[in-house]
Amino acid sequence: MLPSQALLPAVVFALTALQALASDTFIAAVYEHAVVLPDPTEEPDSPDDALALMNKNMDVLEGAIKEAARKGAHIIVTPEDGIYGWRFTRESIYPYLEDIPDPVVNWIPCTDPSRFGPAPVQERLSCMARNNSIYVVANIGDKKPCNSSDPKCPSDGRYQYNTDVVFDPQGKLVARYHKYNLFVVESQFDYPKEPDAVTFETPFGKFGIFTCFDILFYEPAVVLVSKMQVDTVLFPTAWMNVLPFLTAVEFHSAWAMGMRVNVLAANTHNTSMEMTGSGIYAPAGARTYSYNMKTEDGHLLIAELDAHPRLSPASPPAVSWNSYALSVERFSQNDHEFTGIVFEDPFTFTELTEPEGNLTLCQKDLCCHLSYKMAEKRDDEVYVLGAFDDLHVVEGQYYLQV
Repeated sequence: MLPSQALLPAVVFALTALQALASDTFIAAVYEHAVVLPDPTEEPDSPDDALALMNKNMDVLEGAIKEAARKGAHIIVTPEDGIYGWRFTRESIYPYLEDIPDPVVNWIPCTDPSRFGPAPVQERLSCMARNNSIYVVANIGDKKPCNSSDPKCPSDGRYQYNTDVVFDPQGKLVARYHKYNLFVVESQFDYPKEPDAVTFETPFGKFGIFTCFDILFYEPAVVLVSKMQVDTVLFPTAWMNVLPFLTAVEFHSAWAMGMRVNVLAANTHNTSMEMTGSGIYAPAGARTYSYNMKTEDGHLLIAELDAHPRLSPASPPAVSWNSYALSVERFSQNDHEFTGIVFEDPFTFTELTEPEGNLTLCQKDLCCHLSYKMAEKRDDEVYVLGAFDDLHVVEGQYYLQV
């Protein structure tokens, strides 16, 4: 028998096994973590002290991972900054960083921990995934050497990246994403030279990943959905809720609806910084979520999702929002428009003076149309419709339409 003929039954068996493993649904988990923070200092900790703090956080995350796996979860997402926190300078974060290779190297840190130098954090995360047969998503720091021939090389001779990693149920590194849109206070990290649209395949759909502030920008967030056609977005975040807009649950749920994808959003938990709000969102709405400003506890969320949400009967049909906006007839405006400042942004507001009605409010190119009916209206409350369409400049510069 020819060697190719001998391999044919094995190939057929493997394809059959993969088809059997493929699923129309999967169980997702996210964990909102109350991070153990380091003491604020400009002096770097020793490597041993840095690892000791990260192990405290990984002890908590490992408990959540074991519980999620016990309840049947196939994947769990943990938050941005969930392993070492924040409060860092460029120098003080260095002991917390590891060299994270490109996943093409086909590496399982749990079984080969020293292949790319010391990597105790990657080793432990890999073992958590392998020992519990679950995909594990975590946010850690990557370091890459550079030299003077690179005009963008920092003066200390290294790049430092805010990085998401994904380990599969065998513990293999299958994805690495360097955060492209850094928040203004992330001076300890460098911007990647180019945005990277990171995806990976699973038996339950195509996944993409990005981090926190990235969700407000075209690259990589919209690119992953519109061009890469991912089914599910993994979203580690350290999201500070800013009322009355950019609140975690409402914003992330609306993004999932608008993009027609699943979103697994894992937030850090720190009430003093208004950080809370995690959820598992589908295009048809939230499957589960948590928003807790009363206690400092972490929280595990688990829900079942469609593996291919665009094909699901429960998924709302695709909408051309541009065509819809152009087709909407403007409702009447009223005499109660006024301006007000929210987070230093000059909003245009109009008061809802009647128990029910229809209103249109515009600022520049953004028009908001509202049909409403009040169940009751107290004398000591004022209800308004607001719109903002301009450059937001408080913590960086980017355009918003709210």
